[in-house]
Parts: sequence; C-alpha cells; structure tokens
Amino acid sequence: MKTLVVKSTIFLSFLFALMSCVNDDTLEHLKVTTVKTLYAPDNNKAVKLESSASANILFEWEQAKAEDGGLVMYEVAFDVEGGDFSKPIYKLTSDNNGTYNYATVTHKTLNKIGALAGLNSSETGNIIWTVFSSKGVNEVKAEEVRTMTITRLAGFAEVPTDVYVTGEGSEGGADVSKAIKFKAVANGEFEIYTKLTAGKKYHFADGTNAAAKTYFADGEVLKENGESTVAKTGVYRINLDFTTGAVVYTEISKMELFFAPTNTYLFELPYVGQGVWKAASQPITFKQEGWGRDERYKFRMTVKEGTEFEWFGSVNGDNSRPNNSTPESFWYMVPVSGDQWNNCFKFAGEIDNSLSDVSVVFQADNSYTHIIKKVGDQ
Repeated sequence: MKTLVVKSTIFLSFLFALMSCVNDDTLEHLKVTTVKTLYAPDNNKAVKLESSASANILFEWEQAKAEDGGLVMYEVAFDVEGGDFSKPIYKLTSDNNGTYNYATVTHKTLNKIGALAGLNSSETGNIIWTVFSSKGVNEVKAEEVRTMTITRLAGFAEVPTDVYVTGEGSEGGADVSKAIKFKAVANGEFEIYTKLTAGKKYHFADGTNAAAKTYFADGEVLKENGESTVAKTGVYRINLDFTTGAVVYTEISKMELFFAPTNTYLFELPYVGQGVWKAASQPITFKQEGWGRDERYKFRMTVKEGTEFEWFGSVNGDNSRPNNSTPESFWYMVPVSGDQWNNCFKFAGEIDNSLSDVSVVFQADNSYTHIIKKVGDQ
C-alpha cells in the first residue's frame, strides 16, 4: 500500500510539473514587445474641447510585435499628471476592437477623462497618456509617455434626473404643471420632439413646480436661469447635454410613410402635438408579386428645411407579419439606413385594402414607436 501511495505521489508531481511547463510555454508565446514611440498627438498638445459629436482626436503609435507573430492588442491609458499608470484613471481599446495601432477618441470622452483627473467645467489642465500592448495577458507599457493640455466643456456639476420644456412658446404654455417631459437618452443627455412658437419665450426645467431649476439655450450653449425663443414656428428635436453644456436644435419638416415595394411615399403624417404625428383614414394596399402580397414599410423624417433625411424602421433586418400575439416591441422605431428594403416593418394582414390610422409616437416615458389601426375598408 505504501508503494502505491509513493508511486501516485510521484505521478501527480510529474503531471503538475508537465502542466506547469505547458503553461509557461503558452505564456512565453503570449509575450509582446513594448511600443517604443508615440506618434500623435504631439507632446504637450493643447486642445479646447468641443461639444460636437463628430469632434475627435487621433491617437497613434508605433506597432508592437508578438512573439507568436499574431495580432497585438492595444489600449490607450490616461492618468493624472505625475501618475505612473499603475491605476490609470481611464483606459480604452484602440480602433477595430483593439487591433489597430491608433484610436479615435472623441472630445466627449476626453471631457470625461478631464473630470476624472479633477478638472472642473471649463477648466484647463494637464493629463498624461500612453499605450499598453498585449495578447490579452502580459500587457506592457509603452516606453514613452506624453502630456496633453485640455480645456473641459462647460457642463454642469449637477445633472438633473428629469427635464421639461415649459413657457408661453412651448406646447404646454406657461402653466408649468403642463410642461412636456424630455426623454433621457444617456447619462446627462435628453431629447424631445415638440412644437415651438416663434417669438414667444420658453425654458427648460428640472421639475414641474415653482422651485425647479431652470435652464435656457444661449445659441448652442446651455445656461441657467433664462429664457429662449425661436425665429420660426415649427416642430423641433431638441437635444440637451448637461455633461457638456451643449444644445442642438433640429427642425422637423415632414414625417412620411415609405412603402418599400413601390419605393414611394404613401402619405405624410401631420404633427398633432405632444411628440405625435398622425395620418387618419389612409388607404393602404399591398403590392401583388409573383410570390404573394408585399407589405414592407418604414418612415422617413425630413429635417433641416427639407435638405436632409433621417430614416426610422425596425431593429430587425426582416420581419414576419404581426398578429394578435406579437409583442409591443415589434413596433418600436430606431434610426436605420435609407436602403429600400432593410429594417422594414410589415403590416398585419388585415391592413391590406384598408383605411387605417397611422401614428408615430416619440414621447419621453416609452420607446419610440408607431401604431397602425384599421378603421374601415376601401
């Protein structure tokens, strides 16, 4: 018995040693070289951050090499001035899921990094950055570290939970209890589709009572305690970003139902208020094809005085006809491409040769959606 125990112990020791060698060998092949040179941005580059979603900076560096000859993964790391990157304040992967030797970093991301570095809104200060290369393990820090001077955006230290539009120029009028709520689309970011009346004052508020904090748009900048006006009466999409202090207005000129089988627009949906467009008793007829009746559709929104378009359709590339058991989420609307066929909805079978009410509903407390209701036969 003692001999058996000794032999078992020797065998297990050998097995563990073998596994250890295999693991050591595997880890050896996961080694990468350090990034020796950072290319861009230049050291000590000064950047005044902008609120535009398209504003960005390209970070680029020399490629590292993997011992196994495979792909190297990269992360850009940021730290406070004087930091050693043992605990970076922020890290992000390079473009193409971490495989490119460059990263496109938005100004909004840099603004967040500035806040993590202790910079206040509109304050100018330094952050440092470098690059880590790896095969998923054994990451190594670049030999070079660079400094960047940033001026943070004029965001708000306290971001409201809810935001409303109110005032004589708004749909709800001056009665704050009738203020219309914005939809929260991200942390500190809000959106609303609403009608504004030219020359009449309105403002934004974080509540529907007299004690609510108020905000207004001074051009493209969001500020506290004031009133705004628009030069033209119309339906607008208003985007507020309290993290950057930015305001963006987009005039909505038209909402139409697009019928994919004929590549045409069947009818326009007039705006009726409270974020709703509705066309009543509209004739809808499917298109006869050799394989059956084609019923695919989506919506096109005309913006910026008819010069640009935005498409809204299904989250799915293709769909089956809805029925009584189809969930409400089937009708949810998301931005899609302008392709004739992709991301189309399908009408229910009963809508063929019908008169139907069609509504698009973009409101705060629900997903953006639409409603198709048969009201009669043609």
